[in-house]
Amino acid sequence: MKKEPRMLLRRSLDSLVLAVERYNSPWDRGRQEVMLLLLDRAFELLLKAAILHRGGRIREPGDKETLGHDKCVRVCLSEGTLRCLTSEQALTIQVVNSLRDAAQHYMLDVSEQQLYVYAQAGVTLYSDLLKTIFGSSLRDHVPDRVLPVCTSAPKGLHALVEAEFDDIRKLVAPKARKMLQARAKIRALAVVEASVNGIRSQPGERELDKLLRRVRGGIDWREVFPGVATLELATESPDGIPVAIRISKREGEAVHLVPEGTPGAMVVSVKRVNELDYYSLGLKDLAEKTHLTQSRALALVRHLELQSKIDSFK
Repeated sequence: MKKEPRMLLRRSLDSLVLAVERYNSPWDRGRQEVMLLLLDRAFELLLKAAILHRGGRIREPGDKETLGHDKCVRVCLSEGTLRCLTSEQALTIQVVNSLRDAAQHYMLDVSEQQLYVYAQAGVTLYSDLLKTIFGSSLRDHVPDRVLPVCTSAPKGLHALVEAEFDDIRKLVAPKARKMLQARAKIRALAVVEASVNGIRSQPGERELDKLLRRVRGGIDWREVFPGVATLELATESPDGIPVAIRISKREGEAVHLVPEGTPGAMVVSVKRVNELDYYSLGLKDLAEKTHLTQSRALALVRHLELQSKIDSFK
């Protein structure tokens, strides 16, 4: 492995270990927020190391900054030889990133069992990627004892959400006067729901109030969060760690293509079975659709440099 990806991987592993250390800390002050910050950083540096290791680049020509988190996930999800993520693995990374975003910029109240799911799913996914991309076991880098520890591990994601929903329902009961705590709790579920549906933005106060009104009205959590209801936990252990949790989906969500950088849009994976069906217009077809002669259409193609743009020409 070359020097730069090796150094990025080392720092990524440092962040992972520190994230688990913070999760297992007996002190609660800043524990959830710091754990999510460090776990998110571990994944971003791991993906950058993977891109470089596979011959890609983490800076666009002329840019001073390296690729952002979303761009790294997009590259690792859908760009040819650099592809190293499945859509479900990308979903786990995006859930962690969205929770980190909410925790960093405002308030987030995640139950202990929820936090354990995200921490253990993160360590499991990290171990999987380390094995598939770098051919290395997590045990080669950290002691076996470096794992999230939970005294009441969740038996299932749906039971966990049901319990969380009951807690929120008590907080919004008449005369409870705990709306701020209720918003902080339901924000975590709303962030996961948005991630499942491919939405990158954080839920606003009006949106949270609308969700809380539905909770107060007795609506079942599966109707309030239909995306979360499609998620499952798989707990088979991989090579390298004795406890494993993977987040998976029972069914897919409807998606549509938008230009990269569209506000509120999250990473999607696009699989083209036949490239010629996607890049289907020849010069004659393009001329007819633009009502130009072929000579003028070719001049326009050259003027706009369409042949040098990967999203327009292949």
